[in-house]
Amino acid sequence: MPRYTYVVLTNPVEGREDEYNEWYTNTHVHDALKVPGFVGAQRFKLAAAQRNEAPYPWKYLALYEIETDDLQKAIDELSARYDTADMVISEALHPERLGLLFEEFTPRVEARP
Repeated sequence: MPRYTYVVLTNPVEGREDEYNEWYTNTHVHDALKVPGFVGAQRFKLAAAQRNEAPYPWKYLALYEIETDDLQKAIDELSARYDTADMVISEALHPERLGLLFEEFTPRVEARP
């Protein structure tokens, strides 16, 4: 079955970071994983050490793993649930965000000891 990664970059509304993180980690990720095809998720926070100097437009990253034979159907279902009782969106989520879908096309490569 084809595998995809949905990469989502977001920020909280200023002054509401704790509320944003509580909602995203404890509610939103679980709502997204109820969408058929969504099989895993993990969140990340921008590290202090970076290759390039700031500013950085996004502070948070969420990676969603999707396994489906019909990616469009999974995305349509995600869109249908967005900001409904099945997927409440917190007002602590800044409206500017970026979500991109990537299709796996090579095997994972690991470092050799």
